[in-house]
Amino acid sequence: PGSNNCVQQTWTPPASTSSADAISQLRDAIGSYPQGGQEGGKIDGGGYTLITDNLDASGGLVYEFRSSGKGTFAKLFNGGKPFVDDLIVEPNGSAFEFRSSSRVGDSDFGVNKARLAFIGNSLQEKGWTGA
Repeated sequence: PGSNNCVQQTWTPPASTSSADAISQLRDAIGSYPQGGQEGGKIDGGGYTLITDNLDASGGLVYEFRSSGKGTFAKLFNGGKPFVDDLIVEPNGSAFEFRSSSRVGDSDFGVNKARLAFIGNSLQEKGWTGA
């Protein structure tokens, strides 16, 4: 937070949702994100990988998202390698804190915001509220 390449949101499941159901819904929402990315691969075209899942033990989730590495910026500034972003989800009482951030650079051209918007829409369809 506080940088141009990091977006943070808080999402809360409906009050009647058990902790186990909330965790399941959260995993489903993230899992619904297209592995080929959004906008024909312009966003997260290199897919994503689950790095850590400790939600059942009151820990968090960590995902690694990758650009395709085919864009002009990847070619000019990153040697043609994909840009890598991290998505971290941590419980905070009955809510969950989401933080999506780029590992390098100062701007991500809205990629982290678009990623969280997609996941947030999926959670909203399940009755969750975002802040």
